[in-house]
Formats: sequence, C-alpha cells, structure tokens
Amino acid sequence: MYIKNCVSGVSYAGRNGYGRIGENNMKNILLIGLGRFGRHVAIHLNEMGYQIMAVDKAEDKVNECIDYVTSAVIGDSTNRDFLKSLGIANYDVCFVTIGGNFQNSLETTYQLKELGAKCVISRAERDVQAKFLERNGADHVVYPERQMAKWTAIRYAADHIFDYMELDAEHGVFETEVPEEWLGKTISELDIRKKFHLNILGIKSNGKLTVNLTPDTTFEKNSTILVLGDYRNLEKCFKKQKA
Repeated sequence: MYIKNCVSGVSYAGRNGYGRIGENNMKNILLIGLGRFGRHVAIHLNEMGYQIMAVDKAEDKVNECIDYVTSAVIGDSTNRDFLKSLGIANYDVCFVTIGGNFQNSLETTYQLKELGAKCVISRAERDVQAKFLERNGADHVVYPERQMAKWTAIRYAADHIFDYMELDAEHGVFETEVPEEWLGKTISELDIRKKFHLNILGIKSNGKLTVNLTPDTTFEKNSTILVLGDYRNLEKCFKKQKA
C-alpha cells in the first residue's frame, strides 16, 4: 500500500489507523474515488480548509490530486481490511465518488457503514443506483449528472433566471431579474408571498447581497433577487408581469 503524506506535521492514514496532529478542530474527510468528479470535490474541500484523506486504486489519479489533499493512499476500497486500516470511525464524512464501477461503489458504501462511518455520501449515475446505495447504507446520494442537467435546463431555458440551487424535487432558490413592473415598489405592495407563494430572500445590487429585508424594502434598477419557491410558481409570476 502506497501512502503519500502531503502536509508536514499532519498525521495520515495507514495500517495503524488514522489520527491528526494539530490545534484546530476542522472536519476530517475521507474521499474515495479520484476521477473527474472526485477530483473536483477534493479541490473544493481543500479550498474550504478541510483535512482530506484521498483513496483510489489508480496511482496516476492519486498523483493528480496530491496538491489538493492532506494525505493520499492507493488501495482497494472494496477490501474490508484495507478500509479498516484507515480508521473509518474517525472521519466526520466519507465521500464515495467512484465512477464507472457501480459494484465497487455499492460495496464500498456498505463496508463504510459496517465499519462505523458517521456519514456516507455516495455518487449515483442513474436513478436505480441511488435507491440501491441508500438501501446499502448511504446517508445521502448525489447524482451530479441529473442535478447539472436540471440546473442547465432551468438556467438557460428561462431568460430571467441567472442562477438556481435545488432544495428538493419541487423547490429551489432562484436568482432572477427584477421585473420592470416591480421597480420602485415595496415588498409589501407586491405581496408576492400571498399571490404566488414565493419568498424574497435577498436583493443583489452591484455585486453586494442584502438579506435584511423589510416590508418597506424597494426594488431598484440593475438588481437581481433571490427567490425561494416552486419553479412553476415563479414562471406564473413572471408570465403575469409580462402579460
């Protein structure tokens, strides 16, 4: 088993388990699967300052992620003894981002929970995979292709939506333009919540976001708004404004 310790003074995973030397209480993350998706997860976790142990069977993939993780190891995540050597219970979150081999992803997810993982987040590539992963111990399942497809459809099919974050199957947070008819009017005057079941969360102007809104907050030019609600209600609202 190959181990690369990337940060001096920080302990790493190995056959004697996992421990961390340091003064902060930052979360410890186990990331299994370093393909394109896993690598991007590693990059963002690194930017957030987390301690990351990365695992993959392929040495080239491990080497590509060295700069973004605390420690990295080459190993087979379906091997119970290998996983046990990492001290699974010591990690706050375990990500399973294996792509192209669902059987390995399923076995890894199951073994992690059996070994006492606190939280397992597994990647699915199809709907049926998500169901099997949940049944085999995944606390959460991410489906990046489907989530990105929905984001792309909503973001680019509607002229007035600039960004979108899904909350569940029906609701999301939308960044959208301020309808011309709203300019100069207050939140209480428009009464959007009652009429369309939408909640105004914030107003962005000149790159600055204001979330301390009151009923007397006025909508101004060159601003966008963050709206919480159902996409269908949002469309109804904007269609009425343009009618």
